[in-house]
Amino acid sequence: MGLFGRRRKLPSAVRPPLAAGERVLAWAATGNGSSNGAPPADRVSAVDEASPAEGTSAGAGAGASVGAGGGVLVATNLGLWLPGRGQRLGWHDILKAVWSGRELTVTPAATVAERDGYLVVADGPAETYLLLDPGDLPHQVRARVTRSVAYTQQHPVPGGSGRIAARRVAGADGLTWTVRYDPGTPVDADEVRAETDQLVAAARAATAPADL
Repeated sequence: MGLFGRRRKLPSAVRPPLAAGERVLAWAATGNGSSNGAPPADRVSAVDEASPAEGTSAGAGAGASVGAGGGVLVATNLGLWLPGRGQRLGWHDILKAVWSGRELTVTPAATVAERDGYLVVADGPAETYLLLDPGDLPHQVRARVTRSVAYTQQHPVPGGSGRIAARRVAGADGLTWTVRYDPGTPVDADEVRAETDQLVAAARAATAPADL
């Protein structure tokens, strides 16, 4: 393999506890500007538009090192390891991921309720990381999150609206179904739940395995 196609090696000191069969796809060290907070104004919703990360990734430098920012982001075939987390985020657990060209902002899904056949989710706290030498990480995040979206559709419900999505879970069979209601929607109203149940059932029937 040529010099410019060589994948840089993740230092063993910062290697996360990978599961059997889990493979590192890309990684990047965080800079001093890494922070937690609101996502940038040009954010893109992975589930809403199946376009989870924007911008162009920089080339992977063979001399990349772990910076003083305190950790690394590691993309694997099963998900994304973030600094300070003891467990990876599955690709299906990421609602939004935005690459600005310098910062990667990740918004995980937070489970609000478990219903028969689907989960009600909302945006969890966004986490933003400055990546001075991003390598292939932004590309891998974009590709893997997008690939996890098997179905997504916005639907009106009584008093508001919500987005129904089906996500592929890396390393597992079947789909995970979720509903994310828009702000102001009466989530707990009986008529909203009944309508949502019907919409999810119809979507599941339309995306039966034989049709995928």
